[in-house]
Amino acid sequence: MIVALTFYLFALCAVIGGLFTVISRNPVHSVLWLILAFLSSAGLFVLLGAEFVAMLLIIVYVGAVAVLFLFVVMMLDVDFAELKAGMAQYMPLALLIGVILLMQFGMAVGNWQVSEVAEAQRAAVAPEGVENTAALGLIIYDQYFLLFQLAGLILLVAMIGAIVLTLRHRKDIKRQNVLEQMWRDPKDAMELKDVKPGQGL
Repeated sequence: MIVALTFYLFALCAVIGGLFTVISRNPVHSVLWLILAFLSSAGLFVLLGAEFVAMLLIIVYVGAVAVLFLFVVMMLDVDFAELKAGMAQYMPLALLIGVILLMQFGMAVGNWQVSEVAEAQRAAVAPEGVENTAALGLIIYDQYFLLFQLAGLILLVAMIGAIVLTLRHRKDIKRQNVLEQMWRDPKDAMELKDVKPGQGL
């Protein structure tokens, strides 16, 4: 009874958060509703036994992505009057897309069935007595260790490539030279002056 009540509470919060994320006219409020939807989804993942995915959702999406969205939206100079006018212009198209999405969700839920081999496949991946997070760690760092490391190397190369492509050396910008700062002689960098009383530099 408590599990069912908790599920309906998290599901209701997730639906309400997603709905107000879309229909809210204030971008800051939209991001806050989005954070509520993320937290509610994390609660649903905990109820499903996927603790790792739930913590990943909170750390990555709530702790990084949503906060980044919030800072970007708050730093932008948004004209709310123009934003409301543009929202009314695209409202019919948005309602049409929403109706189509609701029809697709209804078709998916109507044809949804529980697989007979789902529990057996889950038991084969996660042995009895091993939690979901521990089983996921065993799979990633044992069976697919090389593939996991190769994926990390590919992401590292992609990050370095993005930095190299966007890095531009400009002559009119004074940059920091770390080696020059480390190798400088204190005698050449600082000069002592004997200032007499009543006499300026």
